[in-house]
Amino acid sequence: MKSYNKLVRDLVPGTLRASGLKVVTRTIHGKELLKALRAKIDEELVEYDAAVDDDHAAAELVDLLEILTAIARQRGYTEARIQELRADKAAQRGAFELGIFLVTAE
Repeated sequence: MKSYNKLVRDLVPGTLRASGLKVVTRTIHGKELLKALRAKIDEELVEYDAAVDDDHAAAELVDLLEILTAIARQRGYTEARIQELRADKAAQRGAFELGIFLVTAE
C-alpha cells in the first residue's frame, strides 16, 4: 500500500477505486485545508518546472489556477472578485507582460 498524505482533486479517489484500489481518505477544512493547498502549490510548481512541452506546462498551469481559486474561495473571495482585484492592481502597477527585470534603483 502506497501512502500519499496529500490533497487530491475531488474525483481522484473514485478513479482509484474504479481501478480496483482500496482507498482511504479524510476530509479537511479550515487552516488544515489552506496548509494543504499551499503545499499543493509547491508540488505543482515542481511539475510545471519539469514540463517537457507546452501542453504539459499548460496542464500544470491549470492545476495551479485551480489551487489558487480554491484558496481564494477558502478566504471568502469569488473568482469574479479576485479578477476584479487583479485588474485593479494591473491598472495601478501594471502586469508582467513587458518582461521588465529591475536591476538596480538608487
